[in-house]
Amino acid sequence: MTDSTSPVGVAELQSLLATMFAPWVQELDLVVRAVEPDGVMLALPVGARHVHGGGVLCGQTLMAAADTAMVLAVSAHLGGFRPMTTVQLQTSFMRPVPKDVGEVTVVARVLKPGRQLYFGEIECLLPDGKLATHATTTYALL
Repeated sequence: MTDSTSPVGVAELQSLLATMFAPWVQELDLVVRAVEPDGVMLALPVGARHVHGGGVLCGQTLMAAADTAMVLAVSAHLGGFRPMTTVQLQTSFMRPVPKDVGEVTVVARVLKPGRQLYFGEIECLLPDGKLATHATTTYALL
C-alpha cells in the first residue's frame, strides 16, 4: 500500500482519527501508515493499558482497532469521511498478541462497496507477519 494512489492521504486520515473518533478510540494511538483507494494500513502500539492479566493484548482493543481501520478504509474509498455505522463485525482470534511485540499492523480492505452498504475485511498482523485476528464487517452509510 502506498499513499500515492488515493485522493485521501495519510495526513487526512490521521486528522480524521484525531477529530471524528471518540476520545477512548483516540487513546489507541493508531498511526496511519498507508492508504489506497480500497484500504488502509495502520499501526496499533501495544501498551500496558491494553494488556490483560494473561499478559496478552485484549481482544476488545483489537476489535476497536479493526472497526476504526475499516471506517478509515471506507472513507478512503469514498474520497472523504461520510457518517456511517457498523452493522456487523465478526472477529476470529487466531493467536495471542504478546505484550512485548511493540505494535500490531492493522490492514483494512473494502471488499464490496455499495450505495448504502460496504463490506470489508480486516487483518491484525504480528511483527513477523503472522495473522493474529481476521475480521469481516458490514457498514451502513448514513
